[in-house]
Amino acid sequence: MHRHHNGTFLDDRLARRAVFGRIARTTLGVTLLDGLSGPLAEAAAATNKGGVNLVILTMRGAMSHLDTFDPKPGREEQGETKPIQTKTPGVVFGEHLPRLAALSDRLAVIRSMTTETGDHQQGQYVMRTAYPVLGSIRHPSLGSWALHVQGKASRELPGYVLVGNGNEHPGAGFLDPAVTPVPVADPTLGLENTVRPQYLSEKNFNRRLALADKLDADFKRAFAGPQLEAYNQMYKDAVRLLGSVDLEAFDIAKESEKTRDRYGSSTFGQGCLLARRLVEAGVRCVEVEYGKWDMHREIFEELPETAGTLDQGMATLLADLEDRGLLSSTLVVLATEFGRTPRINENAGRDHHPAVFSCALAGAGVQGGMVYGASDERGFRPAADAVSVPDFLSTVAAACGLPHDKEFMAPNGRPFKIGGGGKPIRAVLA
Repeated sequence: MHRHHNGTFLDDRLARRAVFGRIARTTLGVTLLDGLSGPLAEAAAATNKGGVNLVILTMRGAMSHLDTFDPKPGREEQGETKPIQTKTPGVVFGEHLPRLAALSDRLAVIRSMTTETGDHQQGQYVMRTAYPVLGSIRHPSLGSWALHVQGKASRELPGYVLVGNGNEHPGAGFLDPAVTPVPVADPTLGLENTVRPQYLSEKNFNRRLALADKLDADFKRAFAGPQLEAYNQMYKDAVRLLGSVDLEAFDIAKESEKTRDRYGSSTFGQGCLLARRLVEAGVRCVEVEYGKWDMHREIFEELPETAGTLDQGMATLLADLEDRGLLSSTLVVLATEFGRTPRINENAGRDHHPAVFSCALAGAGVQGGMVYGASDERGFRPAADAVSVPDFLSTVAAACGLPHDKEFMAPNGRPFKIGGGGKPIRAVLA
């Protein structure tokens, strides 16, 4: 059970996770969420209230750069999307981002992103981990790295929350399972499975906990170690969270109707509101997914709603974080797996285009009101200062104060770096 070659270590760990999950479901009568954080292997042994918070807005499906952050005025490739002037002199965005255009002085836009893969699943994995997909190991997502190094900012709440379906998310990878993101599929429902069943009294619930501990005693003795202790603590944290008033952080109904309307009624908009509440309550990292960008057909019919939803949710999030004094300690990352073709296809859409695309940063550790790099006149390839995904994620790590140059050893004996060993964009960092 201690071999680390060809994924055996990961298979063993997943098997132990399944055992604990089954015990929780059948013995306790309640679903305890995988990934609620206990003490971490390194820096999180004691609660760390400092550090930079991280909000990642993941655009699934490949966001078109020409129609959002890198328009090409006067070019045939621009299609029907009109450029609009931003608050930053000489910088234009697509017409469906008016709120973000008014906040461009808070944004650092990277227009020369480039990657090698045009596959959605693999591209999303690379953007989340900085490493290509390998069969022998699963790499940690950037949020898991941040939690691993900085630790939790709240004793009660999880350190990393994923708002979205979470399909194919790399999670904690080879790190301690305690830094796995806790999934929230629907921000309007908050954190589910946190109420004790009506048929189960507190007394009986505690009896089941004690029984589970007895049933598991032999297993714990046989596999004693840091991994097992992390799972033990995970369930202790889950039980403590069941009765915690801090769970209100997940309830966006606590916000006024006016505030909820400002973010928009979309799942993404309400997810941005939840992200603000969680950061405010002490959650270290929140990732909000948003799909609908895979526009092979009728892109100019779909863009107003899709880009408008991004514009409203992200702009309101930035404004609220700033109003609450949180933007200076929170880095907001807008990322997508690759771009879309300058050429408009026969179906009035744009196809996959990894050669060049745009991402953006705002808040802690970065300079606002700037554009870094450039695509060529068609938006086909980088024309200046090409930025790889590892460069981008290393920039995020540097802005968060994470040790992007340090090597961390994976269970298979290979060294890995936060951000994939890229070169941070110094011109973007504050």
